[in-house]
Amino acid sequence: MRIAAIGLLAALLAGCATTGGGQTSATSTPPSPSLPGGSPDAEAAVASTYRAWPGVPTVIRNVTIYDGKGGRIDNGAVRFEGGKLAAVGRSVDEAGATVIDGAGKWVTPGIIDIHSHLGDYPSPGVPAHSDGNEITGPVRPEVWAIHSVWPQDPGFGRALAGGVTVLHVLPGSANLFGGRGATLKNVYGRTAQDMLMPGAPWSLKMACGENPKRVYGSRNQMPGTRMGNVAMTRQTWANARDYQAKLKTAKGPQKRDMQMETLAGVLDGKILVQHHCYRADEMANIIQLSKEFGYKVTAFHHAVEAYKINDLLKAEGICAALWADWWGFKMESYDGIQENLPFMHAAGGCAITHSDDADGIQRLNQETAKALGHGRRMGLEIRDEEAWTWLAINPAKALGIADKVGSLEPGKQADVVLWNGDPLSVYSRPEKVWVDGALLYDTNDPKRRPVSDFELGQPGEGDRK
Repeated sequence: MRIAAIGLLAALLAGCATTGGGQTSATSTPPSPSLPGGSPDAEAAVASTYRAWPGVPTVIRNVTIYDGKGGRIDNGAVRFEGGKLAAVGRSVDEAGATVIDGAGKWVTPGIIDIHSHLGDYPSPGVPAHSDGNEITGPVRPEVWAIHSVWPQDPGFGRALAGGVTVLHVLPGSANLFGGRGATLKNVYGRTAQDMLMPGAPWSLKMACGENPKRVYGSRNQMPGTRMGNVAMTRQTWANARDYQAKLKTAKGPQKRDMQMETLAGVLDGKILVQHHCYRADEMANIIQLSKEFGYKVTAFHHAVEAYKINDLLKAEGICAALWADWWGFKMESYDGIQENLPFMHAAGGCAITHSDDADGIQRLNQETAKALGHGRRMGLEIRDEEAWTWLAINPAKALGIADKVGSLEPGKQADVVLWNGDPLSVYSRPEKVWVDGALLYDTNDPKRRPVSDFELGQPGEGDRK
């Protein structure tokens, strides 16, 4: 994204190394220089260059607060400074702060979208921009989604206007092993590394079901069936186990194997598995595989039949990242129900609203409201503030960043959204959005409505500058 006013952009860039409180912004923790056996650490080559944009001490008062963990404060206040949340409660110290009176408005943590393809499938959606699926083989864990992220994607600005402050960009689902996903802060960056969230674990995108068997079966190669999916996945993990064992006993530098480095990272618990899977029986198969090889599935994505096994998912500590009401667009999605999210929540599991869509990411609050309404019609009494966990602390947990974001708690990063009304109403929208305490979107200020480099000078953008 780019702030359209050149003067404002210059001022922000001049101070981008510090937050409003003068605190040096967070950077990524330097990775260890090598893996066991002396092999270089892959993460060192893709280090974050993120710097928080500057902000000022800010207090928002007289608002209804959803804290992101299921709590609510009526007529409350929040203070943030130095890029961090300082206080949340009925009242806060206002000294030295810019004070915003939010009477009749709501405050929430920034929305976290655990499943996005922004940047990898950017707008305009043309073949030249189609960079999310490396469809050259069903096992491609060596590719990294961040190397396809185009920071000029106008979708980032649209998502920010929808209250999204963190998004997890994944490869597509054509392959059994699709590659690494990356967690981004939704800020303007000249490079994808400028958006890469410091300290966020990498993920491995995996897929089961129709997609891999359709893509490769149509080429008359394996996998062409669901049993082929499982067999190839199983053999790949067996190979990774062998590689891991050899690496740990190696006495000197080893020949690099980029595929195996990623898989060994999963087996070592450093890389989180985000698994595309629709059917209940297939999710159960994957859970069995994970136990056989000693890794953990962090979340099943799409999971339209999660409601059939929500007790199993809860017992295994696996989150379900779900649509509100997508179903029926292919056979494995035919048993999807509109109560999937609330059923998962009511069972005590980890329910997440995700987008998987450049338009849906702009209104994840409405998607959550739809699912909540369907649950209530089935007799599930879930409070509004509880449903907000589907957009906040739950995706943060599934991304390994719950210690940093996902709730309004002192010490956490100040990703904050001020809504002009009830955020679960179709009539409400974000009025202001802060990322790490920096005001990056203001619906009342045309200078703080992000415009990407690609859009500058494009027809229809004149009224936004």
